[in-house]
Amino acid sequence: MIFWIASYPKSGNTWLRTLISAYYYSKDGIYEENLIKNIGQFPEKKHFQDFDYLSQVVIDTTRFWLKAQERINQDKKLRFFKTHNVFGAINGRKFTNKENSIGCIYIVRDPRNVITSLKNHYELDYPDALSWMLNPKKFIHDYENLREYGDFQFISSWENNYKSWKSQNELPVKIIKYEDLMDKTYVVFTEIIEFINKITKNSEKINKLKIKNSINSTSFHKLKASEKKFGFSESVKSKKDNRQIPFFFLGPDNDWNKILDDELKNKLNKVFDKNLKEFSYIE
Repeated sequence: MIFWIASYPKSGNTWLRTLISAYYYSKDGIYEENLIKNIGQFPEKKHFQDFDYLSQVVIDTTRFWLKAQERINQDKKLRFFKTHNVFGAINGRKFTNKENSIGCIYIVRDPRNVITSLKNHYELDYPDALSWMLNPKKFIHDYENLREYGDFQFISSWENNYKSWKSQNELPVKIIKYEDLMDKTYVVFTEIIEFINKITKNSEKINKLKIKNSINSTSFHKLKASEKKFGFSESVKSKKDNRQIPFFFLGPDNDWNKILDDELKNKLNKVFDKNLKEFSYIE
């Protein structure tokens, strides 16, 4: 069965996956570069290669979302998958269901920090990045092959994305804040492991040493240094000059209050007011 690691783009999904992969796919909890490959992405075109989908039709892979997941689940093993997709349906085609999925961790991040990461990763200006975040019809796909839609993901708006997972009642979902994971890493990550083990009926006792090792070996600075030395499979090339854009960019230094000008701060506070209050980013 599939256990989802879900989020809107640039919200800490990758860091969370390094933590989870270090804990569940190593003997001692020490993270190594290849461990994250144990957590696949869905949708991804490799899952649709045996289906007769039209690669140049934007939403055609949605016909096979559930069939692909059924194939993934044939051996009935637990698998973690990353997704930025909303929990919902397109033309009546559901993204997933309780027959194929067992649970989800959803990580949400202050939208005022999401926007700076989006700007860097996708080479946008701030107005375009904000338009992304507010677009209910937004989708992403293969960044380097613009005519290939096998990796199509319907992310919708920042608000719709988290609400789609929060409001559904088919799967147990634990919503965590990136900022809490950053500030109270040991406590929050322990809660995540407890939640995963409960949902997957894993009776193995929590290994505190593995948790500590997972945290220590996946610090932002270590991940950034590893990317600089070995590269990172999820980084993308610049559309402007074909250079590799660093995936691990600012991390804990991504502070909207220091980076954004007052006009944009005020605009974001107004646009996301209800959401910021909901997650106690403001009072």
